[in-house]
Amino acid sequence: HTFSDLTGGTVVSPWGVTFHWPEGQIGQFPLHDEEHLVLKDIDEWEKYVKKPAVPTNDEAWEAAVKHAESIDRNEKFVAPFVAPGIFEMTHHLMSMEEALMALYESPDKMKELIDLLVEYELDLAKEITRRLKPDALFHHDDWGSQKNSFIAPDMFEEFFLPAYKKIYGYYREQGVELIVHHNDSYSANLVPHMIDMGIDIWQGVMTTNNTPELIKKYGDKISFMGDLDSGVIDFPEWSKEIIDREVERACTNCGKHYFIPCLTQGLGFSSFPGVYDEVSKSIDEMSKKMF
Repeated sequence: HTFSDLTGGTVVSPWGVTFHWPEGQIGQFPLHDEEHLVLKDIDEWEKYVKKPAVPTNDEAWEAAVKHAESIDRNEKFVAPFVAPGIFEMTHHLMSMEEALMALYESPDKMKELIDLLVEYELDLAKEITRRLKPDALFHHDDWGSQKNSFIAPDMFEEFFLPAYKKIYGYYREQGVELIVHHNDSYSANLVPHMIDMGIDIWQGVMTTNNTPELIKKYGDKISFMGDLDSGVIDFPEWSKEIIDREVERACTNCGKHYFIPCLTQGLGFSSFPGVYDEVSKSIDEMSKKMF
């Protein structure tokens, strides 16, 4: 994937975006001061943004191919991880404020930029599907805060729905069975668009979305994975009691259908040691009681 490594420090992505992970913090974010900002003017985006080449040589893919071949596909999905997503890329390149304003002030230029980002994703998808023949896709793109989506549904439909229809449509055409989209935020208002673009599982659904209500309304069309807010569970003073309480609440409220309990954070680890494993144990215990 083209995000950056997850070990802290400072890294530069193939797009030229500089990510910094300060010591003692639980995540990284791009630097947007004058020195590091990639896209300084959306109306001249071609001057600043150059599409990186996706590696097409066998050596670059050798480790990934070997890993995919080592997996028993009867037991597990081969699921490549792709991040950042299209919306995230726009604000990584130009800052959140400028990206959101550009949707209003320079819509045509934003659509051109999004088209380029989609082109890159399709270049990547071509190599991924050809070489790894994945069963599933795990794709990130955060679309909101805890309380609301960053973009109104109509604007999301205009700018980002067509992009994802192309991307997820391509993976589907290449035999990918399951599209899992990570978005740990409020996006209940975007669920109809998620269904339209072909998402099978929304991973990262926070409690602020009223997950039980979403399951009732949309469960036959999309499944929901999350409802265990990482901020409530995954912190320095975490405890088994808090984890068990939250897991019981989520599983009891959300039920057995169209729901997978999961920390809302988007990868297979926690920010603080021990939390992820303890949550997994608690979910296993709850599963024994419920099934």
